Amino acid sequence: MTRDHLRRVEQVCSDLTTTGTPVTFTAVAEAAQIARATLYRNRELRAVIDDHRTRQTDARTLTGLATEVAQLRSIVETLATTVTAHEERLRRLSPRNR
Repeated sequence: MTRDHLRRVEQVCSDLTTTGTPVTFTAVAEAAQIARATLYRNRELRAVIDDHRTRQTDARTLTGLATEVAQLRSIVETLATTVTAHEERLRRLSPRNR
């Protein structure tokens, strides 16, 4: 397996999810132009596909949506903390009197 295979599989899975198309090994194999057997045998490729399939299934349930909202909230809080830290650094670095 090459990094190119991994990149193509991740991109195809993302595209399928975005369009609402079910993520299946057959669909990924066709779109990524990789043999289906390769997708099944390679643990890393299989894990990527299984992860996207799980997310796609979970997104349709209330529990899945609640989990996604909690993850997004955590990400936003982390970004807010980082932005605040950068703003403080910029204030310290900028000249106070011009």
